[in-house]
Amino acid sequence: MGALATAPRQYAPNSQEDSNMSLTPSELKYASSHEWARLEEDGTVTVGVSDHAQKELGDVVFVELPEVGSTLAAGDEAGVVESVKAASDIYAPVGGEVVAVNETLEDAPETVNADPYNDGWFFRLQPSDTAELDALLSADDYAARCEED
Repeated sequence: MGALATAPRQYAPNSQEDSNMSLTPSELKYASSHEWARLEEDGTVTVGVSDHAQKELGDVVFVELPEVGSTLAAGDEAGVVESVKAASDIYAPVGGEVVAVNETLEDAPETVNADPYNDGWFFRLQPSDTAELDALLSADDYAARCEED
């Protein structure tokens, strides 16, 4: 398997959040297909699925991640997440080379449900163009889109 990168920055949810509300951290960017992207200090982009997505999926039982070293374009299928309810494709929110995958998810896919923005991240990209992040949704726009669903 590929290299396991150091843990991305941690997101500490507001302790006053209603547990039924989906968390949507404002420092992240979101794809309409429910992936989040975070630009890290080292220039890589960490990718995972949103709290809203993991709640809709239900209990995650399997995650298929891209190969380290593979190159993805924005919108390319990057993997699959399977739950007790359904299987859903994971898409690359930005293009670039996969530099790390979260190997923890192989043995503990439920981490996606427990901590989608920290320990439940999926993969990291070295982006080919960080300007692609500008095409993604802000937290407010993503939250509004989820309310429409």
